[in-house]
Amino acid sequence: MKNLFLSLASIILCFAFINAQSDCSNFYPLAQGTAFQYTSYNKKGKTEGIVDYKVTKVATTTSGSEATMTMNYKDHKGKEILTTDYTYSCDGNMVKIDYESLIPSQMLQQYDGMEMDISGTDIELPNDLSVGQELSDANVSVKVNMSGISMNIAVDMVGRKVEKKESITTPSGTYDCFVIYSENKTKIMVTNQTFPSRIWLAEGVGMVKQESYSKNGKLIGSTLLTKYSN
Repeated sequence: MKNLFLSLASIILCFAFINAQSDCSNFYPLAQGTAFQYTSYNKKGKTEGIVDYKVTKVATTTSGSEATMTMNYKDHKGKEILTTDYTYSCDGNMVKIDYESLIPSQMLQQYDGMEMDISGTDIELPNDLSVGQELSDANVSVKVNMSGISMNIAVDMVGRKVEKKESITTPSGTYDCFVIYSENKTKIMVTNQTFPSRIWLAEGVGMVKQESYSKNGKLIGSTLLTKYSN
């Protein structure tokens, strides 16, 4: 369960920049039925998994819009690993992802009935991105009390900054993107890991590419937008 949470939390943190447009966001299409497919690759370019997202519900709020996203993750053999939902909202100035929505529902079910404390900071993405702009950190922490024994899990996205603008091509098309750098730090009990990453973000589409690196800057994995429909 620890490894599953670590992998899925990292995936959701990276893919949290997927949806929300209308009058609310400049970057993401917020429309019921919009679908995205992302394929992840290891450092040798071999497929590791496929994630399908779909906007299943959109509601108008007093400050903007709120949407529900369904995520389905399959491994390289096509075996379904998990299906979960999370929400995000936009208020005309930025998109926000509820930090509690970053916790996979399977994990919550696993620890149903146990004392659980969840805290964090929402992921934010402003409408007015510019090169050199620094963005707010985001994080989610979970503390589970199991028969008097506590297990602590944390995922932090820090050092977020808009590095540059760049045109890239993926299997789904060619896009003009902002490139956002961040460091993704994970901690499970006493184990700590840090993975620098970059996200390529296109106006009207969302994330089209993501790369993760080791501490010395070597590529350890990537993700591409392979299908898109609205």
